[in-house]
Amino acid sequence: MKTLLLLIGILFCTQGYAQKYYTKTGQIDFEASVPAFEPVKASHKTVTALLDANSGEIAILSLMKGFRFRNALMEEHFNENYMESDTYPKAVFKGTVIDFSKEGLDNNKSFTVKGTLTLHGKTKDVEAVLDVKMVANTLVLKTTFSVAPEEFDIEIPGVVSEKISDKILITADFTLVEK
Repeated sequence: MKTLLLLIGILFCTQGYAQKYYTKTGQIDFEASVPAFEPVKASHKTVTALLDANSGEIAILSLMKGFRFRNALMEEHFNENYMESDTYPKAVFKGTVIDFSKEGLDNNKSFTVKGTLTLHGKTKDVEAVLDVKMVANTLVLKTTFSVAPEEFDIEIPGVVSEKISDKILITADFTLVEK
């Protein structure tokens, strides 16, 4: 909770006039499935995202226990054994949308977003393509990128390693309203 308040403070308490956009209902999906095995995928529909439209600064906060799996046992293993959600309760992305401008957003426009992803106690640089579109005074942001579990010291036991992909596909979808 303190991290969320800090992120809000950083993005909303800057000097001068800035257009701020936010959501508390963003969605992140991930998939780590491999063919011939049960799908390994989850969805989180209450992700917080903040964007300063003047500077392009963006921050995203996701509580790990918010991910929902089709299989309750898989969700339990995700939180207890892999993500250790009690010890590492959140994932945080802080970065910048490079050369962000609201001009021409009536159609999809692609930007590069660069920043750091902190997950499972490790922070790594991330770069992805971010598609942005203005729809009825809201900003719709979509991105897809992948990470490897070992980059964040997430150990996959040998007994299930063949059932989980070595690259985790992450898809994010946010509809941000002006603050």
